[in-house]
Order: sequence, then C-alpha cells, then structure tokens
Amino acid sequence: MDPELEELPTDFTSGLDFRINKTTKGGYADYSTSKWSRKETPLTEEEQAAVDTHGLFDLSEFLPKRPTEEGLRVMKEMFEASVDGEPYDPDRWGAYYRPAGMQAPVNTSTPAVNSPSTSNSAPEPEVQKEESAAPAPAEADSEPKVDTGTQKAEDILAMIRSRQSN
Repeated sequence: MDPELEELPTDFTSGLDFRINKTTKGGYADYSTSKWSRKETPLTEEEQAAVDTHGLFDLSEFLPKRPTEEGLRVMKEMFEASVDGEPYDPDRWGAYYRPAGMQAPVNTSTPAVNSPSTSNSAPEPEVQKEESAAPAPAEADSEPKVDTGTQKAEDILAMIRSRQSN
C-alpha cells in the first residue's frame, strides 16, 4: 500500500479510480505503468444502486482450478521429459494435459486437470504452408546455417541438464 493513501483505494465513498495504461514491452502487453489516481472519486448513486442490486464479483471465482497432487506429478514429469528432449506423448499425458484441439485418449477414465493448454476456447485454425518449386535459400546452401535463437535455446537446455546432473 502507498503510505500517502488515507483510505483504501476501493472504498465506495473515499475510493480512487484506477488508471489502466496499456503499453507494449517485448511484443507483449504491459500494464506496469497503471496506477491509482490521486483524486478521490465516490461511487455515483447509479453505481451504488447497481452494487446494492447485483453485488460485487468474487474474483477468486475466475481463477482456474488448482492442480491435484497427481496433476503436479504429471507436470513435473512432462517438464523433465521436455528438458531431456523427449516429444509430447499423448498416451502418457493426454488424460491430464494436451495441446488445444487434440482429443482426449479414448480409453481414459482419469479426468483431465485444468491447465492453460486445455482451455475451452476454440482450437486454432490450421495454417497451410505454400510450397514453391524453387528450393529455399537455406536448402540451396551447402553449409547449414545456425539460427542464433535456436542456439540460445540449446545453450539454456544444456545448462538446465548440467544443473540436474549435479
């Protein structure tokens, strides 16, 4: 809390407005410059009547379910497998976590655990790549070129693996 604030910023009569400033940082939305206004703004009679009539939202109801012990074990197993370079195995983990659009295994009685990858949103549309008759410039070169982004990822994975072995 800001020590200069005398009342809670969410107080109905002495509360403050919250200014949301959306900027972009590293290609992602950034709200770190958002802040409380310095002028008290009480709720209007119309806003107060709406709160009295409909109540307030309990924001904890919007949180996803917490994973069970079994779900946490599967997450750890999937992470370790990915660090070791193993691909996703739908037979092994499909009953718990699966990519968007992938169907659950047919003979599974274990309920799926909520995760960001099992959202109820529509699956992403498939993108079809255009093929050209001419070889791509990378295919035409005799020496393979190393992508610096891929190289950095490989370096990070190597560091993680070395820490696990210690």
